[in-house]
Amino acid sequence: MVTDFLGHLSTSPGSFESDIGYISDTINSWVNTEETLNELVDLIFTQSTTIPNFSYTGARLCNYLSHHLAISPPSGNFRQLLLKRCQVEYQQRDAAARGDAEAQKKLHSFVLFLGELYLNLEVKSAKGSPDRAHVLLSALNDLMNTLFSHPVDTNLICAVKLLKLTGSVLEDEWKESGKAHMDELIQRIETILLDATCSRDVRQMLLKLVELRSSDWGRVRDAVPASNATPDNDPNYFMNEPTFYTEDGIAFTAADPEFAEKYQEMLARQDYFHDTFGENGNEAYDDSDDELEPEMAEAFESFYLETEMKKQQRQQPPNH
Repeated sequence: MVTDFLGHLSTSPGSFESDIGYISDTINSWVNTEETLNELVDLIFTQSTTIPNFSYTGARLCNYLSHHLAISPPSGNFRQLLLKRCQVEYQQRDAAARGDAEAQKKLHSFVLFLGELYLNLEVKSAKGSPDRAHVLLSALNDLMNTLFSHPVDTNLICAVKLLKLTGSVLEDEWKESGKAHMDELIQRIETILLDATCSRDVRQMLLKLVELRSSDWGRVRDAVPASNATPDNDPNYFMNEPTFYTEDGIAFTAADPEFAEKYQEMLARQDYFHDTFGENGNEAYDDSDDELEPEMAEAFESFYLETEMKKQQRQQPPNH
């Protein structure tokens, strides 16, 4: 029954709101032992990390069941058992990141599901208002550092996707706790751009991500007069990056209140891994023209020179 319901949500994610109450009541009537609860957790985890574009719906389902399943055996409730299952995959991250194409693909699906889980899983707090699962915050930082430590194209693409999805929320959380993890991740990207041998397409993706972060992840703030606007004093300076489009051709950005929902709908229409890489993991783009587009070439040259200048300044001995 659960498998059929998960298949239904995969093909009709829009029915989530209307169907979730019924399926939750049905599960409550059947899942009444520790064994069946573990089976339920494993089914949902497997579906969320193997079926393309189900990670968002799977994370929403996990959040709902964590608040509505009555059973709570000594081994843990639904949320606790789910996090334990995630921990098993998390502990294998280093081997998976440097493994074969299949191992990396499995890791990437897990990473994106964990990002969705962090955004959607609500935990009751003493303050009264729901909180996020903070254990996932440090896990996501570790996973991104793992991906950047093995900077092959597929790992870098996964890291870019995760940061586009969660970057603004992660940075806000880290700043609130006085941590500079996002600065450190951006520095790692800059090092990869200078030293790694990633493909042209992935290099452009990384550059655009750096620009997106420079624009405060596309969030709209009070505008600076156009004549005085610079990337340093105007958070909207790079608001042209990135722009996405719905199925009806309507443009939207990360500043859109319904960004998450629209972004997931867009992902459902296209498989980024398939578009960029073939079934065997090889690049699928046409490399007949190795030259960057003029605007991108200029942007990269400017970025490169600025980074080199900063590197030289750091290497200069201090004046006494």
